[in-house]
Amino acid sequence: MYQSKISGLGYYVPDNVVTNDDLSKIMDTNDEWIQERTGIQERRHVIRGEDTTTTMGVKAAKIAIERSGVAKEDIDFVVFATLSPDYYFPGPGVAVQRDLGLRTVGALDVRNQCSGFVYALSVADQFIKTGMYKNILIIGSEVHSTGLDMTTRGRGVSVIFGDGAGAAVLSRSETPGKGILSTHLHSEGEHADELVLKAPGMGQRWVTDILADNDPNDESYYPYMNGQFVFKNAVVRFSEVIMEGLQANNLQVSDIDMLIPHQANLRISQFIQQKFKLTDDQVHNNIQKYGNTTAASIPIALTEAWEQGKIKDGDTVVLAAFGSGFTWASAIIKW
Repeated sequence: MYQSKISGLGYYVPDNVVTNDDLSKIMDTNDEWIQERTGIQERRHVIRGEDTTTTMGVKAAKIAIERSGVAKEDIDFVVFATLSPDYYFPGPGVAVQRDLGLRTVGALDVRNQCSGFVYALSVADQFIKTGMYKNILIIGSEVHSTGLDMTTRGRGVSVIFGDGAGAAVLSRSETPGKGILSTHLHSEGEHADELVLKAPGMGQRWVTDILADNDPNDESYYPYMNGQFVFKNAVVRFSEVIMEGLQANNLQVSDIDMLIPHQANLRISQFIQQKFKLTDDQVHNNIQKYGNTTAASIPIALTEAWEQGKIKDGDTVVLAAFGSGFTWASAIIKW
């Protein structure tokens, strides 16, 4: 069985910076309130007509492919993780295949929200380990800003999320003990309604229902989050899935050189850091600058950490995520 390794990383965020003070001008909130609860100082929002989930994914992918040294003709497969596709269908995977001018390779879309990139990484890892593919492009990209309730009514959710994209090229490696050591995936669907966007959806409210009702108080097409419930579950599941990955590889917490947590809330990351007694140099957070970019948050943070020299050859890197679904996941990587 082959090993898979990350051969290239890249990310892209829009130029448009939206600070907490900017939000305070359009809703009843302030910088202190947002930072105290989330740690976020600013985030990036797309400018309509300039960036989409697909175009940002393509921009991140081009950087990752160039850094990987893999010719785009040698990309065998595309896995695209997002909750915010350009279209209801088709998904953005095929749009990336088109826009990058790739061969007629397969393109798979992953809808696992905050844990989407780790799920996508796990899928790609299995394809490479079995020998089916040699080089797989993985993307996590999100446009949240155009679908949020940017009023006081929606402030509890809208201040948290930002737009951006991250990408990785996963390649075959025959070096044992390096690369993706293991991935661990979980879900608990009984809590699906605690972090959800219900409409438009075929099950309850489709576009025709929304138009027919024309109800200005209808919030079904805006994200809903039971914040405290999500937080309490997240800190438990983060810890569990990190330990699961370490134990599967006979590793200890002391073996972690870099933890890249999903950037959901700085308070969650800080809780996990304190619980595992990790130093600031062992955890990379960037939610302060970008907010929660859902499926894009881990590849953006991973790329940043690598660019800043925080990840070196031989390091043990842990990726961990928790989010809507509920789904959670981890990956253990030997760099």
